Amino acid sequence: MSVDVNVVTLPVTVRDKKGQIVRNLTKDDFVLQEDGRPQVIKYFTQDTNLPLTLGLLVDTSLSQRNVLDQERNASKVFLDQMLTDAKDKAFLIHFDREVELLQDLTSSRDKLEKGLELLNTPQLERNGGGSSDPQSSPSGNGQPQMHRGGGTLLYDAIYLASNELMKKQQGRKALIVLSDGDDRGSKESLQGAIEAAQRADTVVYSILVADKNQDSRGFGGPGGGGMGRHGGGWPGGGFPGGGGSSGGGRGRYPQEPRVDGKKILDQISKETGGRLFEVSKKQAIDQIYDSIAEELRTQYNLGYTPDKANSETGYHKITLAAKQKDLAVQTRDGYYAER
Repeated sequence: MSVDVNVVTLPVTVRDKKGQIVRNLTKDDFVLQEDGRPQVIKYFTQDTNLPLTLGLLVDTSLSQRNVLDQERNASKVFLDQMLTDAKDKAFLIHFDREVELLQDLTSSRDKLEKGLELLNTPQLERNGGGSSDPQSSPSGNGQPQMHRGGGTLLYDAIYLASNELMKKQQGRKALIVLSDGDDRGSKESLQGAIEAAQRADTVVYSILVADKNQDSRGFGGPGGGGMGRHGGGWPGGGFPGGGGSSGGGRGRYPQEPRVDGKKILDQISKETGGRLFEVSKKQAIDQIYDSIAEELRTQYNLGYTPDKANSETGYHKITLAAKQKDLAVQTRDGYYAER
């Protein structure tokens, strides 16, 4: 969903009661409201030729060490099948105790594949209070950061991907997040990450990948900052005033109660118009990627011009429903209007 010349556009997926995607609807099959006021749908297409921008955000914290290989292999196949046009682009980010851009926006499958090969979990440091890591990036004051192996900067990764990369792109935009949903040490909050994705008009698909035999907190400790174990970095330098560092804003410790990562990922996806998937024996990661690919190829694009009563800046709540009662409509909850 985006705001351009007072037009709000929404990517919309509709499913029947069996969960199958419905492809034969028209604008007259929907009822649209903004902030409780009826709106007139003026634009309605099912155009798969719009440029597609994909961001792959992979959790490489200690809790993911046993599932990275399957994530890497499935991601290669997914990107290969999605980048079908020269205008289609993707980027790759990993996050653990830092957030790093492994591959900037590109249409090159070879570059993305090389980026995927760089995915690995951070090295553990078991020497008590932590030691300076010579392989880590320097902090904003030029000193090495102190790491103890812990940290999962999920919210920071979504915020940076949305604000630094997606916000500048046009067309269809989607982030794919592979994680157990347990954030440890982010500077940004959950709501801040969601708002950044909404402002960037970006749908977030979450893939819950949980290793049942691994403590998701690893050896824990406050999130360390730094960008780029492999020399990566951010266009624009990351957080404003942060010296390029994405972590260390709020220390979190292993004694904190474990969060419900599934609920967190579900909230992020629902509020941005995406879906949550969970890797299981019944649904492998490659099958999940197939479902995401199908959605991205079959979305309706709906557009309207908000009435004057709703034209003020700020957040506006959107409600979109199908007139046929047994159909489920998937789109984002609202948008931010800016002057």
